[in-house]
Amino acid sequence: MKILITGGAGFIGSHVVRLFVNKYPNYKIFNLDKLTYAGNLENLKDIEEKPNYTFIRGDIVDGEFIQNLFNEHKFDGVIHLAAESHVDRSISNPMEFIQTNIVGTVNLLNSAKAIWKDNFENKLFYHISTDEVYGSLSDEGFFTEETAYDPHSPYSASKASSDHLVRAYNDTFGLPTVISNCSNNYGQNQFPEKLIPLFINNIINEKPLPVYGKGINVRDWLYVVDHASAIDTIFHNGKVGETYNIGGNNEWKNIDLIKVLCKVMDKKLGRQAGESEKLITYIVDRAGHDLRYAIDSTKLQKELGWKPSLQFEEGLEKTVDWYLANSEWLNNVTSGAYKEYYEKQYK
Repeated sequence: MKILITGGAGFIGSHVVRLFVNKYPNYKIFNLDKLTYAGNLENLKDIEEKPNYTFIRGDIVDGEFIQNLFNEHKFDGVIHLAAESHVDRSISNPMEFIQTNIVGTVNLLNSAKAIWKDNFENKLFYHISTDEVYGSLSDEGFFTEETAYDPHSPYSASKASSDHLVRAYNDTFGLPTVISNCSNNYGQNQFPEKLIPLFINNIINEKPLPVYGKGINVRDWLYVVDHASAIDTIFHNGKVGETYNIGGNNEWKNIDLIKVLCKVMDKKLGRQAGESEKLITYIVDRAGHDLRYAIDSTKLQKELGWKPSLQFEEGLEKTVDWYLANSEWLNNVTSGAYKEYYEKQYK
């Protein structure tokens, strides 16, 4: 089986690529990544020499390039993770999100449709999405697969659009598709623009910890290794045309999470208790900031037998340990030096 994984040098994508390369030696895994600021081939040093792994640098927005890629390799499956994903960036530059998340997804759909034609047997287009497409919850209730879409940022709106297009290609053309919507991921190799690695890095360097509003926004946190496991489960056992929500069953108010992280960091760095909390700085709330996300992953757990392996406190400690043990990776990412790895390794 030949599988194209888009965005495989990114945070979640690199964990998915590693899992598939190691777990399925008879598969041929193709990792397509544009290598923007969030794509880092250093994330995959441990598997880059494996015989069933191939890296391809390219942009999913380039429709001709994507079609030629499908014509050349005749992929049997697509796991589509490539996306612009940071809400703050989508507010400052919406068009970049429209191009990558919408146009890029349609290019992949068109290429899969063209190469598979009417013979869809043993083929699958798996689109990875986000819980942000559902909008915001109050203090009660959970997002299910039946929740109406209500996106509030250019990022979530672009992902909602791509979800609709994937479903439309399934309904209109019979293209075998499946979608999953996940909650906030955390873990190793995450680019430090997202909350947990940003705050880990800022605490290490004793910089302010910027908290939007009063820090009362609630998120459900999913350990990235568990997300990769869920993707594996859905790709192999999910029902065509279905949607599956993936959640960690770990709801935290931002401010409570940050205070726990501060305590863990003080302990790990040998600092006085409460030292890192002094770095917390409240800033003006983000525009369109959703109050609460919470995923109900009952369908995935009951129908396909998946469940998260870690509770948040355990996963957070493992995450902190990784960043402290990989200071060179963190320094390379924050300085931009990681971009040199591609030139050195792949010329």
